[in-house]
Amino acid sequence: MIYPIIIGLSVVGYMLYAQLHGKNIPFDIIDFTGFTVFWLFIALLFMAIRDTGYIIRIKILSGNKLNWRQSFRIIMLWEFTSAVTPSVVGGTTLAIIYVNKEGISIGESSAIVMATSFLDELYFILMFPLLFVLINPEALFNISGETSGLNMNNSFLYFAVIGYSLKFLYTLFISYGLFINPQMIKRFILWIFQLKFLRKWRVGAEKAGSDIVSNSKELKNKPFKFWLKAFLATFFSWTARYWVVNAMFIAFFVVEKSHFLLFARQLVMWIMMLVSPTPGGSGFSEFVFSEYLGDFMPQVAGIAIIMAFIWRLFTYYPYLFVGAVMVPKWIKNKFGS
Repeated sequence: MIYPIIIGLSVVGYMLYAQLHGKNIPFDIIDFTGFTVFWLFIALLFMAIRDTGYIIRIKILSGNKLNWRQSFRIIMLWEFTSAVTPSVVGGTTLAIIYVNKEGISIGESSAIVMATSFLDELYFILMFPLLFVLINPEALFNISGETSGLNMNNSFLYFAVIGYSLKFLYTLFISYGLFINPQMIKRFILWIFQLKFLRKWRVGAEKAGSDIVSNSKELKNKPFKFWLKAFLATFFSWTARYWVVNAMFIAFFVVEKSHFLLFARQLVMWIMMLVSPTPGGSGFSEFVFSEYLGDFMPQVAGIAIIMAFIWRLFTYYPYLFVGAVMVPKWIKNKFGS
């Protein structure tokens, strides 16, 4: 967890220095009042809604085999893992272990985690094209200082298209493996466990593969109501996360542009962050935030970087510290000393 903190703070420090070198630091524009505290509380409330949506979803997907405490623990550990791994990797792999150690078979755990990934990616797959219908693409991608228009020379459009393409391909893969041909996943697992240093676990791997196949069939046969509830939990979770920045901006200054456009920019920003190779998108996230959302803030040197840092304090760093507290105790309880 030290690496993403160092990377993120280093980038924020460098960008502040570059923008404020020889100038007065504009801390006077950030005035903490009762109004500010109220809207920062709303921002925290949105983060709580976001986590609650995840907790409800994994409980639904487990068929209520997980209780609320187990579901909370899994999500916090999952978020911690996502925070310390590159965005393109995420916490999905270890999430299977987290679910398994709460008493769910490894095959069913894999199917549950695949289903959560499918629902997450489905949200982006549906919402990104919808933004082009609801919002003028020029307003979405052309910001102050970006004069290249809507083509691949536009850096924001470039990263968004790459991120969306990766999500689209990943969703196709997950959908095919989860709903059409789970046998493919089983064969892939068995192929991996042909490696010499993994062969002694091949019997367990074959059972896990069989469990994935049976649980995939079970998920495929779930009624529409089951998937609707799981997707609604996903929808509210991600949507609440994006409204965090809206609440933050209201807390500190008047937003003259559309709040829905600000929401849309954040959704696109998270798609861009998928291409970041750093843990939890640290560094890259702060840069994209300050550049891509900069025209929603007062044009004062350094204010965008300060807001990017506050945003990460609300949406990123808490998971590092919660994980740091929970992980050692969880490992001791589940694996022994």
